Parts: sequence; structure tokens; C-alpha cells
Amino acid sequence: MSILKRRLAIEIVAFGFKHGVPDDLDLLFDVRFLRNPNYEPELEPLTGSDPAVGGYIAADPATAPFLERLFALIDFLVPRYADERNGLKIGIGCTGGRHRSVYIASRLYEHLESGDSVDVRMKTRDIAR
Repeated sequence: MSILKRRLAIEIVAFGFKHGVPDDLDLLFDVRFLRNPNYEPELEPLTGSDPAVGGYIAADPATAPFLERLFALIDFLVPRYADERNGLKIGIGCTGGRHRSVYIASRLYEHLESGDSVDVRMKTRDIAR
């Protein structure tokens, strides 16, 4: 007889701190230390889903080391949460919730989706504000 291990449901929420922190997060990461595309006139109207914004954020020397450490931490935590819970909600916050948080949350989503032990979805709470 085998014991089936349930898949952990993970929700990633990109949000803006100026609109309030979601109430029910299990983990919260503040990415306001990354360069802000909002201050570049050609990038300001775009979002973190746009390749130009992604390129700008990826060019920040802090982005790659942060993502490497974030992925390692999440990879360490996910099996432990799966042993204890059915779900995990991860918040990624920047100032307005349109650029940096969306980009980083998207990278985390892609990282988690490539595995087979979780069901992952992503929400961009403040992208239209």
C-alpha cells in the first residue's frame, strides 16, 4: 500500500504596499530595494509583464542574486509546508504593485510551475491601479 502525498496549492500575490498588505499571507517579500521602473518615463505606463520592464528590472545587479536566494528558500520551504498544510500564500510587494512585484512574482511562478509537486497560481492584485 502506498501513501499518496497531496500537492501543495500555492498562490503568489503581487501587490503594492501603498494599497495595503494582503491580510492572509504566509510569506511576504518586499522588493522595493530593486530599481524602480516607475521613474523611467517610457516604462512608467507599462507593467512588470512587459519585456521592457522585465529587462530593466533584470539589469539591476541585485535581481539575479535575490532570485537565486528566493528560489532556494522557497525550494527549502515548500516540502515542509506540504507536510503540514494544504496551501501556501506568498506575497511579493513593491510600492504600487505594477512593476517590480509583478516581475518577481512572475519569475517565482515560472520557477514553481516547472516542478511537479505543487499547484501554483498567481494574482496581480494592483496591476490596474
